Amino acid sequence: MSDIFRGRLAAGFVVLCWSGFNIVSRFGSTGTFTAFDLGALRFGVSAAIALPFFLRLVPRGDWPRHAALACFGGLGYALLVYAGFQFAPSAHAGVFVNGGIPFWTVIILAAGAGFRLPRHVLIALLLSTAGLVLIGAESLFAPQRAGTWIGDLLFFAAAACWAVFGLLTRHWRIAPQRAVLGIASISAVVYLPVYLAFLPKAIQQAGWPDLLLQGIYQGVIAAMLAAGMYSYANHKIGASQAAMALALVPAVSAIGASLLIDEAISLTAAIGIVIVSAGALFGALQRNTAVAPAGR
Repeated sequence: MSDIFRGRLAAGFVVLCWSGFNIVSRFGSTGTFTAFDLGALRFGVSAAIALPFFLRLVPRGDWPRHAALACFGGLGYALLVYAGFQFAPSAHAGVFVNGGIPFWTVIILAAGAGFRLPRHVLIALLLSTAGLVLIGAESLFAPQRAGTWIGDLLFFAAAACWAVFGLLTRHWRIAPQRAVLGIASISAVVYLPVYLAFLPKAIQQAGWPDLLLQGIYQGVIAAMLAAGMYSYANHKIGASQAAMALALVPAVSAIGASLLIDEAISLTAAIGIVIVSAGALFGALQRNTAVAPAGR
């Protein structure tokens, strides 16, 4: 298999993981768990697996870079998403997180390094932005969903964190396996003491089935498998295309949430999902470099 094919295959795996993540996290956030509980399960379970390997395999000189990755791809991303699920439905997470990641990735590349945008990237970015604005307008002006716009802003901020994480892993050429080990280990060391000492908890009220579901999905599938595969796709197909390859997450999340946890999809939200997905898919399927240096 070519590197491009392997990279796109990894991105497809991330689509499946993150679609399920949106549904499972929304289910947990509207049930027994607080956003802080979900963060504790994510970082606690993943660190129990990763910490021994991190201490053995990652040189201490690389720890500051892994701390930066944990700040954006671990703590920042996860806590913002979990908080957002307390205000907004899974369909909105699919749009604002997974539609926002390619948006922020391209914007950061263009603004931070003096890059120009090829025509197909600009079209993809405009389509995705139009879909985000459409969903955001519905959230802001729909009185029956008071506070949904807060969740949308949190999701969009989480997308920015993940975009920075993806760009840093590629820029520093950190191997996907080590990136995952660092995120899990450092996030747990920073977060768990604060959680145990100060943050509100409801985890003691949860049953074992819920604990197992959230612990396995958050700590293993989302924190380790999906993060590792996304980092791998970044190395193989580039940051822009890896981000845009998440095109199907909004649609899959919305359909899955509708079937599994009875979240209705409005006509406006459905149109926004289609537009965001079309823009991201258009950008992901292009063979040209997504963002090229100015003057080349």
